Amino acid sequence: MGVPEVLTNRDFNLYWTGVVFSQIGTRGTVAANLYHVYQLTGSVVQTGLVGAAQAVALLVLSPLGGVLADRWDRRRLLQVSQAVAMTVAGALAVATLTGHIVAWQVLLSVVLTTAAATFDQPARQALIPALVPRTQLPQAFALLNPSRELAVLLGPTLAGVLIGLSGPGLMYAVDAATYAVLVVVLQALRIDKLEGAGTHISVWRQIAEGAAFVKGRKIIWMLMSLDLSATLFGAYRVVLPALCANVFDVGPQGYGLLSAAPSAGALLATYTVFRVVDRTPRLGRVLLVSTVLYGLANVMLAQAHLFAIAVLAGILIGAFDAMATTIRHAAVQLETPDELRGRVSAFYQMSSRGGPALGDTVIGAFAGLFGPVAALTIGGALAALYPAVFILRPNPVRRYRGVAAEGEAAEVQKPA
Repeated sequence: MGVPEVLTNRDFNLYWTGVVFSQIGTRGTVAANLYHVYQLTGSVVQTGLVGAAQAVALLVLSPLGGVLADRWDRRRLLQVSQAVAMTVAGALAVATLTGHIVAWQVLLSVVLTTAAATFDQPARQALIPALVPRTQLPQAFALLNPSRELAVLLGPTLAGVLIGLSGPGLMYAVDAATYAVLVVVLQALRIDKLEGAGTHISVWRQIAEGAAFVKGRKIIWMLMSLDLSATLFGAYRVVLPALCANVFDVGPQGYGLLSAAPSAGALLATYTVFRVVDRTPRLGRVLLVSTVLYGLANVMLAQAHLFAIAVLAGILIGAFDAMATTIRHAAVQLETPDELRGRVSAFYQMSSRGGPALGDTVIGAFAGLFGPVAALTIGGALAALYPAVFILRPNPVRRYRGVAAEGEAAEVQKPA
């Protein structure tokens, strides 16, 4: 297998590198936020409020973020959102390093950073088709999604090291620096100015247009529901601090390692993911089976009594999630016309990012009542059950074949 065609694209490579670097800081800060709140309060329930803070910003602001991604220059919107997040991370670092920090301030920073990300993520997704041809979109997502896990691998690991050295404040400072890097990278992209759709119609009408499109594309809202069910019930990350402290008896470094294990799994699966999405016609079936296995891996993590088994379960979680996420993201972009990509991406992120946020709250509250082991066991079982229903019954997701099907259709339509 030669070099993937998408890797010959200079602007995609530059963008890809900048996103991964920025995500190192972002993911490290997410892990630090969870650890910080648990350290300050000693409560799994209050740790789950980190997810609640994310959910509030995501669910309220995502539709507006999608509209702006379709109305404005997407590159400039990305730069502004990164600058806002950089400011929040810097302020949190100062407050933490000077010792003037309480739990509600950490939660407020999560709300503000997530608010910035609600404008950032739809523009990020919608920008990719401007960087690569349509035929390279599956390749682009096959590289972006698993390789971004490099950041999720390094971020929590880095957070564990920095927390062990001087507490969460240093991690927040590093996060601020990585936001600055992506602002510079975006400026260096050699692409035409992305004017967007303009402002000739109202924001509310544009939101309604996006919602109507999603409603009318059965495969898109089905993909959203699969993503939501997996991340809502399989919200493993919120219980990791408690599992590390009370079940596995490991410190910050062990927490960082276990937090990073899913990303290691995604990276190990990168080659397989790339080959599957580029060559396998039965992508829908692969997506559904991967989602079932993701839920079962969560059960394995919950039931692990040895730290080594927990790390293995984390690796499997990451591998199965990488496969399913890559197929879902590429399918949504392929099914959406460019003028609607910002809004559709925004509605999609309400499930793909809102699900984990709500899941942290739900699983955190359940863990507070019944313990982290029982909470994640039941949640993982539910996460596996929902996609299993899709496997058993005919539906657009199970039939989905991706670009391969488009190519076959084009061949059939060629004149003799």
